[in-house]
Amino acid sequence: MVPPLTPKRWQDSTAETVQVVLPNDTNPLGFILGGTVMHLIDITGAIACHRHTNSLAVTASVDSLDFIHPIKMGDLIILKSRVTCVFNTSLEVEVEVFSEAIRSAERKLTSRAFLTFVSLDDAGQPTRVPPLAIETVEDEQRCQDAQARRAERLRRRTGA
Repeated sequence: MVPPLTPKRWQDSTAETVQVVLPNDTNPLGFILGGTVMHLIDITGAIACHRHTNSLAVTASVDSLDFIHPIKMGDLIILKSRVTCVFNTSLEVEVEVFSEAIRSAERKLTSRAFLTFVSLDDAGQPTRVPPLAIETVEDEQRCQDAQARRAERLRRRTGA
């Protein structure tokens, strides 16, 4: 019999990335490239995943990435990630992306994405993920929303 894994709180595995948007990261209009944002989302999400699972993981999917506001060269890009729900060998991580103007410190939500990661053992095989401690009504709602997104992903994959 496999021993139960100890639940972990989402607060114990959050991650935050902050960078200044440099000219090399921008398009001819002076806004950050979407691919650069996606790269940073994947990295920041993976860090939260690794902190929760204490294992290696691979990105299995990215859901509903929308670019709400552009981020200008010279602004800060701030990414915050948190585990929203845990399944068996996978988990969902939400990453919110913000811009912060250097001179005014005005902060805007610019993007949000939900990523699914699969946890891997040393042989590269999927391995069990510690449960997520659900402590509040908000935690429960986030997990229910994640379960609905997962059901839709599985439906699309099977063509049902």
